[in-house]
Amino acid sequence: MKKLYGVLFLAAILFISACGGGNGGKRHFVGVSMPTKDLERWSVDGDNLERQLEKLGYKVSVQYAQNDVSAQISQIENLITLGADILIIAPIDGEALTPVLKEAAEKNIKVIAYDRLIKNTPDVDYYVTFDNYQVGVLQGRIIEKALGLDKGAKGPFNVEIFSGAPDDNNAYYFFSGAMSVLQPYIDKGIILTPSRQVGWPKYGIEQWSNQKAQERMTDILSAFYTSKKVDAVLSPNDAVAYGVISALKGAGYAPGDAKKPFPVITGQDADKVNVQAILHDEQTATIFKDTRVLAQRAVNITKAIFDGGTPEVNDTKTYNNNVKIVPSYLCAPVTVYKETVKPALIDSGYYKESDIK
Repeated sequence: MKKLYGVLFLAAILFISACGGGNGGKRHFVGVSMPTKDLERWSVDGDNLERQLEKLGYKVSVQYAQNDVSAQISQIENLITLGADILIIAPIDGEALTPVLKEAAEKNIKVIAYDRLIKNTPDVDYYVTFDNYQVGVLQGRIIEKALGLDKGAKGPFNVEIFSGAPDDNNAYYFFSGAMSVLQPYIDKGIILTPSRQVGWPKYGIEQWSNQKAQERMTDILSAFYTSKKVDAVLSPNDAVAYGVISALKGAGYAPGDAKKPFPVITGQDADKVNVQAILHDEQTATIFKDTRVLAQRAVNITKAIFDGGTPEVNDTKTYNNNVKIVPSYLCAPVTVYKETVKPALIDSGYYKESDIK
């Protein structure tokens, strides 16, 4: 009987070891903290991360803080308490997480900053994002191309400049990249900004809110465009672009209208409603950042850490969080126009055709 018990005990140990993936019977646990579900892209990111991490057999908890910094801190604290081995965090405020990440470091929990840099702390290990400066460059080139500036058009053209949330470090890179293209035309007087509201973070749209963007664009139109028309709007993302579009419609702008044709409008994220706006000639283009690719890079780093390997990065110089250069992996963004919606978004499987009709 003792021999039988011994055999059964050994079998149980072997079973637990097999199920535990060599981790002493304990599944690796990844805590994911996203800013909000109110912006489509973060919901998509959360879903992508959860699906890819669970496919590898990891335990996953995805939390959304609804753009409440204190809620995000509380959720991260809870993930630490629950025993997370790795945290993947897209911060609401990139400068607010120093104390809670110190707690994580004290428990040897690795931290991957996801698409937004976490600043003012040594306790962030990796950063995955898109080439955010290049995102801005591509947005600037949308305007440059659409207005014919690259072909020598002299204008002058009325262009309003919107920038992203003041507490989002990425917004600085988007703005800087775009202005690297547009500033030479501003300096030559080819581009005019009647509102004179140019600059980040001063004129950044808080929380990337489409409502705040709509309000600001409405104010600009009523104050500076009673006798002139807008030729282009630099919008840093699709949520802001949607607010701008709503304000323009309210002021009588319409695609193809002889007196008030829709201006050139940029965006970012390829949100469904904005892709529809592109197909209806209300938005000129968006910068597509395939969140499946971004999530996969975060998952690759996670797996390398768990496997005891060296995570792959491709940038060790750019992203200084005021304490350290954070090793980063930068993914490539893609510009999507009306004519490239199908190959970029439908044929790639990112959306179904029915999603954007």
